[in-house]
Amino acid sequence: MGRLTGGDPSLLRRINSAVVLRALRGSGSPTLTDLTRITGLSRPTVEGVVEGLVASGLVVEAGPDEGEARRQGRPARRFRFRAEAGHLLGVEIGPHRVAVLLSGLDGRIIGTGSREVSETACADDRLERARGVVADVLRRTGVARASLRAVGVGTPGIVEADGTVRLGTALPGWTGLALGERLRRSFRCPVLVENDANAAAVAEHWKGAGSDSDDLVFVLAGLSPGAGSLIGGRLHRGYGGAAGEIGALHLLGREATPETLLSTTGEPLHPLDERAVARVFAEARVGDERALAAVERFIQRLVHDVAALVLALDPELVVIGGWAAGLDGVLPPLRDELSRYCLRPPRVALSLLGEAAVATGALRLALDHVEEQLFAVESTATARG
Repeated sequence: MGRLTGGDPSLLRRINSAVVLRALRGSGSPTLTDLTRITGLSRPTVEGVVEGLVASGLVVEAGPDEGEARRQGRPARRFRFRAEAGHLLGVEIGPHRVAVLLSGLDGRIIGTGSREVSETACADDRLERARGVVADVLRRTGVARASLRAVGVGTPGIVEADGTVRLGTALPGWTGLALGERLRRSFRCPVLVENDANAAAVAEHWKGAGSDSDDLVFVLAGLSPGAGSLIGGRLHRGYGGAAGEIGALHLLGREATPETLLSTTGEPLHPLDERAVARVFAEARVGDERALAAVERFIQRLVHDVAALVLALDPELVVIGGWAAGLDGVLPPLRDELSRYCLRPPRVALSLLGEAAVATGALRLALDHVEEQLFAVESTATARG
């Protein structure tokens, strides 16, 4: 960045603006005196920055609070951050459903929507379903599409920086799909596409079980599990976006695939056939021996896969999400296995966000992108680079 000197006024204005705007967003409706105290900037500097932020539409003068209104004399002017000055979308495009979250610039959710979609749906149909949910949420909330500042999208697969799905075996027609490019045709704002497990990891760090940890692994557990990880508070994608693909560990000399491990008939389950999976677990709960053995095999494979990731990354916390998070007794064997194999076993917890994790993480992705513009002097957890 270089040294900050009086010879670089544009950079100084940008930094001052970011400092004041952050103070406004986190302080309700402060006065100019409050902002001077919070930011450490001079009164004239704060006044000039606030005037510019009001002109930009990001800040508005607020009315006096009740205590000031009762007192005689002219109350001090107060200002607030206009969260309604723009909006953000978080979108999940998954095997069985698409889901959308809508928020203002403060990340507070003001609208939601979801629709089921068949696991056999082609890419065009799946994208059309996603567009339909977005349109419905915008209509019900009265938010204009033109007010969207960024759209985050979470989806299965290895996702490149431009939003292309380099490999996506979970959804028909997903491998090689220029998903970001296709979706950008529907919006006038940036569209940021991320792997679903990565998005869920960001969500748990933001609002879930990992809110107190900067080093965590989120396991999106299913027949083909995936994982996202944060290291030092930053999302770790790997060189080509394939970090955390633990669903491929069975290729390392393990012949049995997860679909075979959970089968009670000798015929592999389809990775996306959740009803068949649910039947196996239901049969296990009532004591069916073949189902109990299948569930035991599946859990053992899952905990071994997670242990491999823990050994490599040494996270403070492992969060289990996806449909396997609902399995009875999944945490005790996972803790036991991690204690056996890991030099420093991490804490293990279930996801607090459930099926909302991916869309919530996608929303955080959009919010981070906007914050990079508003607070350009700071980096974010999801910044690519």
